[in-house]
Amino acid sequence: MEQFLLVATAHFLALLSPGPDFFLVARTSASAGWRVASGACLGIALANGVFIGAAFAGVAVLHAGSAMFVALQLAGCAYLLYIGVLFLRHAGHSSLTPAATTTGQAARGWLGSLGMGFASGILNPKNALFYASLASMIGSSSVVLKGLYAGWMFSAVLAWDLLVALAIGNRRVLRRFAQALPWLERASGVMLMALAVGVLVHLAWG
Repeated sequence: MEQFLLVATAHFLALLSPGPDFFLVARTSASAGWRVASGACLGIALANGVFIGAAFAGVAVLHAGSAMFVALQLAGCAYLLYIGVLFLRHAGHSSLTPAATTTGQAARGWLGSLGMGFASGILNPKNALFYASLASMIGSSSVVLKGLYAGWMFSAVLAWDLLVALAIGNRRVLRRFAQALPWLERASGVMLMALAVGVLVHLAWG
């Protein structure tokens, strides 16, 4: 029980720290509503599930310094820079009132959001390191216990992102923060680009 509380607490505190996934969910919910943003939430959870499964299975690609891990970090940096530039370019242009859409358009928007969420999660250079470190804490646990940990983490990621999408998708909440949204987008863009630069510097001189 003590080990579970330690791992669950570490995982939850990591979820509370705003990162690329948080800003993607927040911006999608603000511009398209929480239903479309739920696609991004599921995509992010699925990407986390990939890392959780790989880390708990001891896959070598997650070992720091391996060629594949460095390639994953570089791809992640490129994605963070891309998303950061998009946030800066479109800052202040996001509509807080989603346009009326047909069922087909909504479905395509949800699927697009799902893809963006998965890309954000799988190309986040911090995710692999984080789950690899958590896996090292429970390396001696049974397969069943590892499965329970994995299920808990996947559910926690999905639940937290859905909560963020619901909160930001609430019209009353959006009305209160409408004036701050352009600055939030600019700050998000700068932060994501700074994170990418930081990882590149670490790779170059680490």
